[in-house]
Amino acid sequence: MTEATRVQLHVNGRLHELALDNRTTLLDALREHLGLTGSKKGCDHGQCGACTVLVDGRRINSCLALAVTLDGVEIRTIEGLSDDGALHPVQQAFLDRDGFQCGYCTPGQICSAVGMLDEFDQGWPSAVTTGGQPAALDAGEVRERMSGNLCRCGAYMNIVPAILDVADAAAGRSSA
Repeated sequence: MTEATRVQLHVNGRLHELALDNRTTLLDALREHLGLTGSKKGCDHGQCGACTVLVDGRRINSCLALAVTLDGVEIRTIEGLSDDGALHPVQQAFLDRDGFQCGYCTPGQICSAVGMLDEFDQGWPSAVTTGGQPAALDAGEVRERMSGNLCRCGAYMNIVPAILDVADAAAGRSSA
């Protein structure tokens, strides 16, 4: 019999003390122990991004992270992005642009987009960035930076413009 390890998970601004098997992934802890089912189990191998959450502001595949290794860090899921009932700008943009079809990948897409926009704002280059510092967030940059999140329905034609809308609004530009 496997012993449980006590862990404190800070999820969406709330502290949760859990006793977990050391093999429990963050995704399973969120879904099965905390009832936060927004993050989805797609491939369970870190290949689809449906389980993406933010850990200390960085996006991770929660199906690959062991919950016991995240003791004390801040975890944000799709359920924790809204602020006092107001949708996060990325959530609103996905609604405005109809950036989903079946919706299964949407929580992971949105969490990844939030993390990606922050990475871009911090000047992190991507594989398609030229000259060291990303000059502008364009469709090519968004596609590259979001490449770890798959949509089986093919809603990319609306996801990319939704993300660009948020980036343009943050930069004080209006988008078409």
